Amino acid sequence: MLIILFYRADMYRSKIAGMGYYVPKNVYTNEDLTRFMDTSDEWIQERTGIKERRFADRTEETTTTMAIEAAQIAMNRAGVTAHDIDFIVFATLSPDYYFPGCGVLLQREMGMREIGALDVRNQCSGFVYALSVADQFIKTGTYRNILVVGSEKHSFAMDFQTRSRNVSVIFGDGAGAVVLQPTEEKNRGILSTHLHSDGADAEILAMYYPGAHANKWLKDKPPFPDQELGGLFLTTEQLESGAALPYMDGPAVFKKAIVKFPEVIKEALAANNLSEKDIDLLIPHQANLRISQYVQKLLGLTDGQVFNNIQKYGNTTAASVPIALCEAWEIGKISDGDLVCLAAFGSGFTWASALIRW
Repeated sequence: MLIILFYRADMYRSKIAGMGYYVPKNVYTNEDLTRFMDTSDEWIQERTGIKERRFADRTEETTTTMAIEAAQIAMNRAGVTAHDIDFIVFATLSPDYYFPGCGVLLQREMGMREIGALDVRNQCSGFVYALSVADQFIKTGTYRNILVVGSEKHSFAMDFQTRSRNVSVIFGDGAGAVVLQPTEEKNRGILSTHLHSDGADAEILAMYYPGAHANKWLKDKPPFPDQELGGLFLTTEQLESGAALPYMDGPAVFKKAIVKFPEVIKEALAANNLSEKDIDLLIPHQANLRISQYVQKLLGLTDGQVFNNIQKYGNTTAASVPIALCEAWEIGKISDGDLVCLAAFGSGFTWASALIRW
């Protein structure tokens, strides 16, 4: 007898059953950074809105250990244990190892079963991309308890010298996590997610080395050793010259971000027959307070409709959205029935949004 099972796309929605975040105890104010470079509190706040950031312990804390802290809180709040988790999606640009990814390290250190673990390398958009991937698995009934993590340890790779101050003053360390579960409640949970990319200007916000590109895509090309094989990964000259450090064309990134941020937010609203006035809380990626404020103005949102915490934590890339989401919920900014929009823009360029009915 042939039995055909039909999958109903509207059978399940994903809901955030629990969330948590972790930031290191080491606080570095803008004034603290003046010990390492020519800068000032006024200079940093004027350009970014950042007052302080957290840096992980240099040797005792890693991207994975911070993720574990956030994940444990999220699982406790969701009422699940490590044994209940059946898939991991881990977003980061600062993995413990070049390979393997942090997902498997998290699985090992938390004593989970031999479940699937997927790492997402989409930088500032990484968490929203990871959430979207997990959402598809929940909707299809493939998994029931998915741990979605965004975690970053930027401080290990930053150059705290004046030559790199445009980049190094912006970033901080931390982690955020959510547990995604299915719900059959109508009009609750993740309503839709929207993902985009455009690699035309990939090099204006990037960390080129180490890599296997052999300078193929770069205009300025530090020399590699003259040898038949190998030697194309990382050289002493690249380290000494600063070529191996993260690079960002700030004004160009700003111009792109203030276009794509509102676009992807409006796309999510339109897909659900909603408008800007329906948003109870927008949680943008904490890239730069000036970007968030500009997007807020373009969308006609009030201060109460937008949550920012970059002032305290800096830009934690893939961790910024889950940290902000969790903190907003903890202080009572999110209530049952609220319409919450997550939006992110970052290196690649990639940008994404998720619309959630709480």
